Amino acid sequence: MNPTTSMLILLSLATGTILTASSFHWFMAWIGLEINTLAIIPIISKQHHPRATEAATKYFLTQAAASAMILFSSMMNAWQSGTWDITQPTNTMSSILLTIAIAMKLGLAPTHFWLPEVLQGTTLTTALIISTWQKLAPMTLIYLTSNNLSSTTLILIGTLSTLIGGWGGINQTQTRKIMAYSSIAHFGWMAAISPLLTNIMLLNLIIYILMTTSMFTMLITTKSKNIQNITTTWHLSPTLATMTLLTLLSLGGLPPLTGFMPKWLILNELMHQNLIITATVMSMSTLLSLFFYLRLTYMMTLTLTPHTTNTTYKWRFKPTMYTPLTMTIPTTLLTLPITPLLTQ
Repeated sequence: MNPTTSMLILLSLATGTILTASSFHWFMAWIGLEINTLAIIPIISKQHHPRATEAATKYFLTQAAASAMILFSSMMNAWQSGTWDITQPTNTMSSILLTIAIAMKLGLAPTHFWLPEVLQGTTLTTALIISTWQKLAPMTLIYLTSNNLSSTTLILIGTLSTLIGGWGGINQTQTRKIMAYSSIAHFGWMAAISPLLTNIMLLNLIIYILMTTSMFTMLITTKSKNIQNITTTWHLSPTLATMTLLTLLSLGGLPPLTGFMPKWLILNELMHQNLIITATVMSMSTLLSLFFYLRLTYMMTLTLTPHTTNTTYKWRFKPTMYTPLTMTIPTTLLTLPITPLLTQ
């Protein structure tokens, strides 16, 4: 793609997100979401491959439907209350519609079907953008309207997403689909805590973006698109394989790594609110996610072949190390001790 075109598309992507995040009028927020959607379509389909075209079509149809639902809910609210203020959704039906539309944009269950398929049809770099940057605008809408959204709907969607994110990733062999189901599970945790404490939701979002960026950067560095590619990571770089192992364990939420912090704080708040069944189901669903994270770590570090593999010669080439790894890996692994400073 032409560098000027790439810069223009990326600027449009950033503009759409910033416009949605900074607006207090429903129409401007909708315009930001539409700019964001239209800017990511050429990035997804730039490979000129039928699979990429299919992924771009699925993404466009899903996001267009969700944006239309957001516009419809805001019009219903304006009709009832006479205001387009984004922080004042007073109509119950419009609040439920808005909750479902945001869940569709984030890829939360039961509207999650598009996310694994879209990520599988794109490059690893594009999958990173969809998993991180594209989630900022919908999460901003949740943050701005959290006091008026349907708490029951959000908690149900969050619990279901953590379960499906765990169950769906168990049988996957493609790293992009595994990261897609990981995204579904993590945003399920954020959806469940958003009606209770938005500051923990924001902390969880920041930590998720750091962990996912670290993981995708490692996959891009080692060109690992499936589990078979991952098995040669140790030959490529033992240090990188070790860091990837720790990042996967952090994504699974194991102490003393950073990923334990948001799950710990969310479960603590759910118990304070007497949502014991919800907390139990979500903590048990984490074991499902931990299973496929541990399977990746096992294939990466504990199944070392004593001879050269016949299927891939990736280890022969010197990897190109990315600078973001030096910034994201320490925060992904070592932020847990400063939890009191982040939550006060």
